[in-house]
Amino acid sequence: MKGRSTNAAQRRFHDALCSLGCIACRRRGIRNTYCSVHHIDGRTKPWAHWLVLPLCGPHHQDDGTTGAIAVHPHKAQFEQMFGKQRDLLRMCLNMLAEQGVEVPEPARRAANGQWTRMVA
Repeated sequence: MKGRSTNAAQRRFHDALCSLGCIACRRRGIRNTYCSVHHIDGRTKPWAHWLVLPLCGPHHQDDGTTGAIAVHPHKAQFEQMFGKQRDLLRMCLNMLAEQGVEVPEPARRAANGQWTRMVA
């Protein structure tokens, strides 16, 4: 898969995010810790690994078997049902902070659209 490699800080951030479980399931009142990282704006930009969401398989990519609204390929429906992706990321960052997890500054900047001066 093309894209930038993650560094150690980004991998720790991804692990922390995934510990929250799927944010879409959570918005529906379901605790689903079987999730992976979804890149909101692709995998090739310098901030790509900070601009991510924890999503379960059915909410990440539609395989046609679950009936779940997946961000791929139903982005508009997904955002209508669960909220804009960047808003969901800010929600996740707040949940991590409430749990006492230190949220990396690059993740906060990416969530707030301040990536123009950001380094990977």
